[in-house]
Amino acid sequence: MRAQTGTIRAEPAASRHAQPGPPAESDTGMRHEIGRGNGAEFAVFRTGMATSSGPLLVCAHGWGQTHEALLPLARSMARAAAPVLVDLPGFGHSPPPPAAWGNAEYADAMAEWLTAMPRPRVWVGHSFGCRIALALAARHPEAVDAMFLVAAAGLPPHRSPARRARIALRRWAYRALRGLAPEGPARERLRERFGSADYRAAGAMRPTFVRVVSEDLTDAARAVHCPVELVYGERDTETPPEIGARLQALIPGARLSVLQGLDHWTVLTEGQHQLAFRLAEFLKCLS
Repeated sequence: MRAQTGTIRAEPAASRHAQPGPPAESDTGMRHEIGRGNGAEFAVFRTGMATSSGPLLVCAHGWGQTHEALLPLARSMARAAAPVLVDLPGFGHSPPPPAAWGNAEYADAMAEWLTAMPRPRVWVGHSFGCRIALALAARHPEAVDAMFLVAAAGLPPHRSPARRARIALRRWAYRALRGLAPEGPARERLRERFGSADYRAAGAMRPTFVRVVSEDLTDAARAVHCPVELVYGERDTETPPEIGARLQALIPGARLSVLQGLDHWTVLTEGQHQLAFRLAEFLKCLS
């Protein structure tokens, strides 16, 4: 998930923001609960397949997604762990947060909710869910015991001089035109023109989106001291593996795996079995 002023970009569109009411358990095979934290309520799902007394797996999806993105991985781990999946505030069956949240506010909400959860707790995140994980482990080190982070975002991308020049030019053009467009339909058309598909799809979540993707979590990564496994797809252009290499250097003892032939999204689908294998091995190391 990436952002830049003028061209605001994160995970590809197909954003599914809050839908009214949870699905019936009979329709999904899931048990639905309400989580609460930092003044927000959010949907929490437990797989009906969980048979293990192993660690709690807290599964957090990427921007524009829902708990369903990590559901296949969670179900594959049901014999080794106890998966719990969250629709983060503003997505799926969870209403938007009470204000424009950044990563810290999401982390505070998760930390408050987790206080009642059993240990050990292993955070399993994808992209945006990894941003929250980094903030959570830095701000509330007692909240999680380990983190398994897939396509983790949170560090500024490395860009070529030519790319930086194009971004600077686009920023200048956007700001110049914004000064000429009054607030209203004209300003909105300008946002549509310069914003990415993700920004356009964000709707009421735009202020939160801009805050989340603009934050540099370098200092948060340095403050992480729990075991961390980082996994990236070789062909990921949204959160390229070089971000993983930098996170590995920042987080003491972190391990990094790069899965060949997979991108930001296929790492969760085509790469599901590889993720499940690596997650199972990670859990063994923790025990």
